[in-house]
Amino acid sequence: MKRIFGAVVSLVLMMPLTNTLQAAEIMRCSHQLSPNSHIAKVIDQWAAEIETLSENDIDVQINGANSLVMAPRNIAAVRAGELECAFSNNRHWTESLPLMDITLEPFALRNVEILKKWRGSPAANLLEQKILETGLTNVAWLFTTWRTAITSNGRHIIKPSDFKGVKIQGLGPISNAAFEALGAIPVDMSDKKAYVALENGDLDAGLTNVSSALSARYFEVQDHVTILPLFTLFYNGYVNTTWYNALPEKSKQAIREASARAAIWAIEASEISAAAAPNLLKDEDMQVYVATQPEIEALKNIMRPAFNKKFLSTTGQLGSELITLVDEM
Repeated sequence: MKRIFGAVVSLVLMMPLTNTLQAAEIMRCSHQLSPNSHIAKVIDQWAAEIETLSENDIDVQINGANSLVMAPRNIAAVRAGELECAFSNNRHWTESLPLMDITLEPFALRNVEILKKWRGSPAANLLEQKILETGLTNVAWLFTTWRTAITSNGRHIIKPSDFKGVKIQGLGPISNAAFEALGAIPVDMSDKKAYVALENGDLDAGLTNVSSALSARYFEVQDHVTILPLFTLFYNGYVNTTWYNALPEKSKQAIREASARAAIWAIEASEISAAAAPNLLKDEDMQVYVATQPEIEALKNIMRPAFNKKFLSTTGQLGSELITLVDEM
């Protein structure tokens, strides 16, 4: 009898712990970034913050470097409920939601103060509503930088005439229109593929953010780089809406609060990385040039109208509204 009673007591004592372990909601999250990326580190910090704020009611499992789902499939996989969460950059939204290319508008999001205003802005709210209509709930905006790097060999690419006939890394049809207006020949590809193409001579120029010019080791295959505030890339975090709506309010609040903090962390980390990159590229024997305001204006006068024409032909009235909202920031 004592043995039976003791066994019952033991089971009762174990039940709260078992229930607590079972209660943790699994949140699998996929992204394409390598572990050394400063944005990947922010995502790790974001995940830990969600677990802390939810008091471990959510178990966030980060799967980076395409280890769970390949980057082009992340959006569809989350929508289908194959996983709960993912981060994607502008390029992967081009076909399903071309409005997301708005941050590629030439010289629009041209400084860090504008990026700080993004979360909760009318422009961001419009995009989040359109994302919601696809069956996803946007939770985080992580900007990489507002500084663009155009890499080349033998000379800097600065003036509009410098782009004529240059095969340059592309970011999709809308962004490419701006470079085509300069006479360049954009070819869409990721930084990893661009490195190989530059090495083999299949591309003449790279196009990336200044931090990636360093982390993707463009300096090994190019010897010149021009830095200018041409566009801004982001990784936006989103979750399956059905999954999110079923969470208790405490868990939703944990995700919202951690995401608000992560937006600031990403800007801070990106500023530190981007500020250090030019000198580090110089240390790797790259010739670094920072475009002047007159040079920027000369490019903007050609690139922005071409971008806007392509953007509007793809996105219509909503695109026009979004351009206005961004230009007012």
